[in-house]
Amino acid sequence: MNKKKLEKQLVKFKGSEGSFPFGPEALVFKVMEKMFALVSQNEEIPRITLKCVPEKALGLVEQYDSVIPGYYMNKKHWITITLNGELSEETIMTLAKDSYDLVVKKLTKADQAKLKDV
Repeated sequence: MNKKKLEKQLVKFKGSEGSFPFGPEALVFKVMEKMFALVSQNEEIPRITLKCVPEKALGLVEQYDSVIPGYYMNKKHWITITLNGELSEETIMTLAKDSYDLVVKKLTKADQAKLKDV
């Protein structure tokens, strides 16, 4: 999947904002100040790191060479995907939406209500 196209899709999620809190190497996408995706910026083949249910993460890591436990993240709850074409755009966007939904689900009721008004 093309990195720029991916970034354009991630920012479309309700309340999503992109920023560079860790420097220019990683574009971080957050919802209500909680990270749900991180896209590498200066790599020949970009990567995206996403939150994932542990059982699903384990299965993806076992099934695909381009999926590894979260790089610099909690390896149980995050995965890193190399955008080398092994996973389809649809699969990557489904995983990104799942990551977003996991984060939204953990927001306080007040933040979830604010998000509905965004």
